[in-house]
Amino acid sequence: MQVINFDTIVIGSGLAGLSAAYHASKHGTVAIITKSQLDTSNSYYAQGGIAGAINEDDSPKLHYHDTIIAGRGLCEKEAVKILVNEGRDRVLELINMGMKFDQKDGEYILGLEGGHSKRRILHAGGDATGKELTGFMLEKVRNQETITSFEYTAVTRLIIEEGRCTGAQAIDFVSGENVIFKGNACILATGGLSRIFSRTTNPHTATGDGVALAYEAGAQLADMEFIQFHPSALFVKNKDAFLISEAVRGEGAWLLNTIGERFMKEVHPLAELAPRDIVAFSIYRQMQKHKSKHIYLSMKHLDAEKIKNRFSNICKKLQEYGYDMTKDLLPIAPAAHYMVGGIKTDLDGETNIPGLFACGEVASTGVMGANRLASNSLLECLVFGKRAAEKASLQKPKTTKAENYEALTNKQENEQAFLNIKNEIADLMSQNVGIVREGRFLQETIDKLHEINTRIPEQLTDYNQLKTRQIVEICLLIAQSALLREESRGGHIREDFQKESPDFRLHIIQQKYQEPFFIPIQK
Repeated sequence: MQVINFDTIVIGSGLAGLSAAYHASKHGTVAIITKSQLDTSNSYYAQGGIAGAINEDDSPKLHYHDTIIAGRGLCEKEAVKILVNEGRDRVLELINMGMKFDQKDGEYILGLEGGHSKRRILHAGGDATGKELTGFMLEKVRNQETITSFEYTAVTRLIIEEGRCTGAQAIDFVSGENVIFKGNACILATGGLSRIFSRTTNPHTATGDGVALAYEAGAQLADMEFIQFHPSALFVKNKDAFLISEAVRGEGAWLLNTIGERFMKEVHPLAELAPRDIVAFSIYRQMQKHKSKHIYLSMKHLDAEKIKNRFSNICKKLQEYGYDMTKDLLPIAPAAHYMVGGIKTDLDGETNIPGLFACGEVASTGVMGANRLASNSLLECLVFGKRAAEKASLQKPKTTKAENYEALTNKQENEQAFLNIKNEIADLMSQNVGIVREGRFLQETIDKLHEINTRIPEQLTDYNQLKTRQIVEICLLIAQSALLREESRGGHIREDFQKESPDFRLHIIQQKYQEPFFIPIQK
């Protein structure tokens, strides 16, 4: 089995991974490993933008306040302070590096999104911020001679020696060969997991690999019950959900139920611009009330030319579905979008395992609380990607012993069995662990997942078997933590515990071979 040595190993190529690799490259050699292409990630598909308090009437203090409110009492204040203060610096740093955000008459066009008290969302290419930003950072990464990229290569396990992470084992999908990457530190930046649900805005790669790898290695996970459902994803029967950016509501779009009523004004003072958890839950209630599978998003009352110019990519995509976003009522329903919890880290992205770091959506830094504030995710990638890279670069080289590692195959004939189980689990998760949960159905889900687990060979010899085991494990972690949290807060809503409880102003921590436990937020 080939062994390759680097100073830092970055797993994942979204904005967090690209940012981490770029900053790590200033301190030594870097491997960036991705199971698809470098430009396939949640970051790439981000339409909304990146939040940054750069305007004269705004401040990091106001941005901090909005983030804390959206997090519903579970944000770690020090982490949020770092996000909003260093985030502003990272945005200005990007601009100085040559990143072009949208301007009009020499001034940056700042958007408004749910939960924000000021216009502070920078966009690039209108509604293509993720594509433009990841493309910009990808070019920077490709220009660094100290970075080597490995596409179509999936990490199958983290190598832990004497309690320390010293590398990763991976499988090259093209050659079928197993490869060992050795390094002083590993940074997980593998993104989210919302593809474990049947209706989601995420690309096919977002199946929670990083969470599963870290959990198997002994890392602590936090707040896995909090999954954010994006309120406005196009609903077309038998088609994948297509995200319609929150920025559309920022420009004045209305939410209407199936009998034409605008209902959000009665729910929240910010109406359609309330935090995402409130909007998604309100839509769910309207769908229940009117026995419909969707509600409507309307822009008929807005300036058509302005909407077409501002959201040109969304406009084109909707035309493919047969809709004119300026004239038609668009059928929408919430879809699984963002993992709020994840691998627990400190303020520098380091986990409880020395040498193992995490950043971006896969990490739980304490920034998001129980509900992510819109457009904070790309900002978190930049801030904590840099922090993780800089702390990782301080790790000292360690002599590691030669080991015989078990190679995994990647047999095509096992792929269909994986997809069958994956789809079965996705339906189960969407039905019982979606926007609204209930104790008896969560327990039913846990029991069913244990039964599915018995169908997987105990001795894993193939990549598809590993993927199946990982998805079962991830879904169990989410369902178990959702069952433990006997309240409704942020992205976790219980039908049988409908109120927020001060007794649950706690993080749920999960770790392999240990019972879940609670820790309080830092005072």
